[in-house]
Amino acid sequence: MKIFKSFVVLFFLGFSVSHAQYTETINSNRPGNSQGAFAVGPGVLQFEAGGKFGKDEHSLLQNETDLWGIEYMVRFGLLFEELEINLMGSFLNQSTTYLIGSQNRTYDIANFDSNAIGVKYLVYDPYKNGKKRKVNLYSWKANQKFDWNTLIPAVSLYAGANFAFGDNPYLYEGEGKFSPRFAVISQNNWAGGWVFVINLIADKIGQDYPTYSGIVTLTHSFNQKFAAFIEFQEIISDIYSDEIFRGGLAYLFHKNFQADVSGLINFKDTPSRWQVAAGLSYRFDWHKQDQYLERAEDEL
Repeated sequence: MKIFKSFVVLFFLGFSVSHAQYTETINSNRPGNSQGAFAVGPGVLQFEAGGKFGKDEHSLLQNETDLWGIEYMVRFGLLFEELEINLMGSFLNQSTTYLIGSQNRTYDIANFDSNAIGVKYLVYDPYKNGKKRKVNLYSWKANQKFDWNTLIPAVSLYAGANFAFGDNPYLYEGEGKFSPRFAVISQNNWAGGWVFVINLIADKIGQDYPTYSGIVTLTHSFNQKFAAFIEFQEIISDIYSDEIFRGGLAYLFHKNFQADVSGLINFKDTPSRWQVAAGLSYRFDWHKQDQYLERAEDEL
């Protein structure tokens, strides 16, 4: 119920900026942790990566963890405008200091804390399949009324698999090295440069400790170069549960090149967390046939 209440509140407060399947400028998931509903487009190979560092402090266990890591994502559109395959993962280095009696002990681990390969497919696109608003030639007021159809989002389904190799310290005891991962992704695009994205994720299904997560991302483009986002994520698991807030900025240097900075905090002290991150996104664009998004205001 807790996660449901959070989504209800954020649904009515939030919005998110959109991109159709293929766009003239790069369509990156960074710097947030959610996936957008739309694919990059056939013939597009896209790399998204960044570095992060931060600190966790656990009040009950009385330990502190300094960390740094690298996050990455490779996306490729093929066959159809609606289809994308992607690889996402993270390498994490942690140094944890424990207070044992009057002495401090440090424990270091470094490995890939996540890796997943999957397929995303757009099952419903309101800009192509939805009901278009008709122009009323006799009433300016009727044309200015709120169009409830704009609340209908684009929806994608994601299916993938987590994988790990060797003796990975980030696997809990008994956890398998391969496990399924599923997500339902929705995205609304509104005039004024707003995009609203929701991800509902079921991770490590079939394992002893599956993880369920919800992410709500709100993005606003101020102009053609500069955008900002805020994001809320709730994680539910018997291993680790949390509520996380992220925020950040992105800047478009070139139609195929974006840079970003972001930060993260959470809302508890078991552990309390903060992180800062910076990253880059770049695409190789071999797309052959442009497909443009019809904007709602063009229909009025």
